[in-house]
Parts: sequence; C-alpha cells; structure tokens
Amino acid sequence: MADVLRSDVMLAFAVMTAVTVAARLGGFWLMSYVPVTPRVRRMLDALPGSIIVAAALPVAVNGGPVVMFAILAAIAATIVSRNDFIAVIVGMAVAAAARAAGFGG
Repeated sequence: MADVLRSDVMLAFAVMTAVTVAARLGGFWLMSYVPVTPRVRRMLDALPGSIIVAAALPVAVNGGPVVMFAILAAIAATIVSRNDFIAVIVGMAVAAAARAAGFGG
C-alpha cells in the first residue's frame, strides 16, 4: 500500500487526471464551434464503434483463436440484442469458457 502512496505515483495520477479532464473539456469546447449538420451527426454516432474497433483489433490480431472467437461471439450478440453491454458479457463468457476448456494459451 505504501508503494501506491509514493509522491511520484500520486503525481503521475494527478497529471493523468488533469490531461484527461483537459482533453474532454477541450473536445466540448472545440465542438461548440462546429455546426452539427446531419453529416457531422452521422460521424459522431459512428465514433463509439470505431473506437471499440481501434481498441479491439490489435488484441484480436495478437490474441489467437480464442480471442477471435470471443470477438465474433460479441459481434453476433451485438447484432442480435443491439445491446453493447450484453455483447461484452457474451464475449467475456465465451473467452473464459474456451480457456477453461483448454483452448488457447
């Protein structure tokens, strides 16, 4: 516990928090100058999905067959249920079951 409360660790947390808050507030400030046309609205609506793909693709490529199968199951759950939370649960459950059954490393 003492390692977590070191001054350099706490300084790193404070800097990361400040950068995160500044980025979010800066985004709100910049978007206040952008007129929200139908084209911009479509882009903003597609943004969460593209962020998920950008985060998941390297993991999928390097993760092997279990990860690919879990991602495919999550995609199928998204298509069927239209609920991202359910898709995450399904993907994690498939990955856990596959690893428990001895597939993958």
